[in-house]
Parts: sequence; structure tokens; C-alpha cells
Amino acid sequence: MEFRRKDLLGIAELDPDEIRHILDTAASLKEISTRPIKKVPTLRGKTVVTVFYEPSTRTRMSFEIAAKRLSADTLNLTVAASSAVKGETLSDTAHNLEAMQPDVLVIRHYASGAPHYLARRLKCGVINAGDGLHAHPTQALLDLLTVREAKGRLDGLNVAIIGDIAHSRVARSDIQAFTKMGSRVTVAGPATMLPPYLESLGARVTCSLEEAVAGADVIMMLRLQLERMGQMFLSTLREYSRFFGLGLRHLELAQPDAIIMHPGPLNRGVEISPEVADGAHSVILEQVTNGVAVRMAMLYLMIGGEKA
Repeated sequence: MEFRRKDLLGIAELDPDEIRHILDTAASLKEISTRPIKKVPTLRGKTVVTVFYEPSTRTRMSFEIAAKRLSADTLNLTVAASSAVKGETLSDTAHNLEAMQPDVLVIRHYASGAPHYLARRLKCGVINAGDGLHAHPTQALLDLLTVREAKGRLDGLNVAIIGDIAHSRVARSDIQAFTKMGSRVTVAGPATMLPPYLESLGARVTCSLEEAVAGADVIMMLRLQLERMGQMFLSTLREYSRFFGLGLRHLELAQPDAIIMHPGPLNRGVEISPEVADGAHSVILEQVTNGVAVRMAMLYLMIGGEKA
């Protein structure tokens, strides 16, 4: 099938066939990263601009690597060293970048809806690399690819998402993605971190880590986003870790072949123990590898080019 969308703003707008097409494309492009020379001319002459208003390691680097492996030219705007610190608006920054004729603008912004705002105003494609508390679509897609590789399917799986759900755009996008593809999603965390809309997204909600991981095929741990919250959400990190930190004993409740995931960065000893993060069940580094493949797929599908 042909991917006809100008922008990628969220998982909600994608149907299951589109998601499968993206995952299949990513799986086919993943092989490029294993070659001695990790580069193909697929997007030669195309330009990708990344604009990150929030810190990022995995997402920003993987978009840049993805573009370079497809031979696209890349322009990386460091917001702290840009005219944004002089008061330039997001709209003016974007229009000035578009005047340089890019093909895709990849943006991460602290305000929910910022990529949507730009997509309505720019002729070039816009990819949401994370907006506020709202969405992180490419993270959800790479999570789907990782699970599909490990389990051979997505439908019928029990997926547990644990932690700071309220402040996690990853949780929101993952719930939408896994439920669209036929998985059953359970979310767990302190009551103060469980927003009221979760059941409307199709998730089962519990305040018990043990209940969430019981019989789980996939366990996704989330970090506490302390930069987005005040003291009212939890008492101490020690108490949080005691009740919602994943340890080896919890794996005994899950399926024997359960996989452990985390979007990063990890707070070892808080939401996940080092033994679990580095253990045989962990596919955390596979997620990072698949992040490059998924972002290669999105750039290829959105701005075209010859097949790799």
C-alpha cells in the first residue's frame, strides 16, 4: 500500500493497515544498518530538519542517523543557540526553516499540540518527535516492531505499562498502538499518576504492580518524569520504588517468556532494578536499534525515493 499522509502527528490518526505497512517497511530497511557501509542513496537530495525544544538522546540521534543512512541532508537546530532565546515565536522559526526548502521537519516541543499547529501552516511534512504530555508516535511504532520481532505477533498479547502514566506521552501512544493491533493493555501506577481517560483509550487500570504484571507477555516500565510534576504526586522515591519498581521477583508473575521494555532514559533502582534492565528478558537495547529502523521507514514513506 502507499503511505499518503503528509505528516505523522500521532497514533490515533493511523489505521491498523497503515501501522502494519510502516512496521513492514521498517523491518525491510533495518538490514541497511547491518551492512559494512551503512548507507543507501534512497533519499539523496532530500533535506530533513530536526528541531528539539526539549532534551533528547535516543530520539534525536536516531532521526539523524536514519536520515544519514538514507543519504538525506540533515540540518539540526539547537534551540538553546537559536533565535528562540531572543523571543522568536515557534511559527516564525518554522517558517524561516521552511524558506530553506526542507522536505521534512522533525519537532519535539514541550507544548502539547505544537506539531499539529505547525503541520497546518507548513507545506513540508511534519513528524512529531514528542509533544508535551500528548503523543510520541515513533516511539510507539518502534515498540510495536520490537514486540512483533520478539513474539511474532501483536494480537492477543497482554501488555502491562507501569509507572508515571499521567506525565507520559509514550504511555498514551503505546496504549493506542497496542490496542489498535489487538493487544490487551493494563496500566498501573500510583493513583495520583493515573489520569481518568485511560479506560476510554481501551486500557484496564490498576494501582497494583503485581496485578498488572500477572500473566503479562510484555512489561513496559516508565520513568518518573520529575521535571513535569510537583511534590503532590508522590511522597518519596524510596516509597515509589518499593511499590512500583520492577524487580526479579515480579518476573515470576509474568509469562515465562515475557519481555521487559523501557523507552529510556532509565532510572536504575527506581522504576527498574539493574538485574532486570540488563537481564535475559530485557529488549531495551533492541528498542533503540528499532528506533533507527522505524524512523528510516517514516522518512522513506513520507518523502519517497527509490527503494533501498
